[in-house]
Amino acid sequence: MNINEILAKQNLTLPEAPPAVGLYSQVREFGANLCFLSGCLPNITGVEVFSGKLGNQYNIEDGQRAARMATLNMLAILQKNICDLNRVKRIVKLTCFVACENNFYDHPAVANAASQLLIDVFGEEKGKAARSAVGVNALPMGVPFEIEMLVELI
Repeated sequence: MNINEILAKQNLTLPEAPPAVGLYSQVREFGANLCFLSGCLPNITGVEVFSGKLGNQYNIEDGQRAARMATLNMLAILQKNICDLNRVKRIVKLTCFVACENNFYDHPAVANAASQLLIDVFGEEKGKAARSAVGVNALPMGVPFEIEMLVELI
């Protein structure tokens, strides 16, 4: 099934691809059909704005919502740069950063929302990536979640 049909069937709409917030390339293709996507944040214009940490301002469910939104932003950036998400052969690696208080240990549960969204869109074989979920003291613009991704293209 076409990725656009899958997105529609799941009631998912990609937001407008957010601009880079610094001096970096959002997407860098390299090697034999590999594509690295720089860190992406959850805030989407016109939708909930996140600012704070898990374990304080936000709970696991809030973090999962932020993770889904960051992943949708990431897919929008990928689509803008490669023109067609059907070119994705597989999601190779995710790195998920969770801004949290020192006593918060559920980083994997938060990152699961990003992983699940990619599985829902691309299927288990293509969408289930290797992954790291890391707790950090702070993230850009005070957001609670950031994601980066390595993708193999067709």
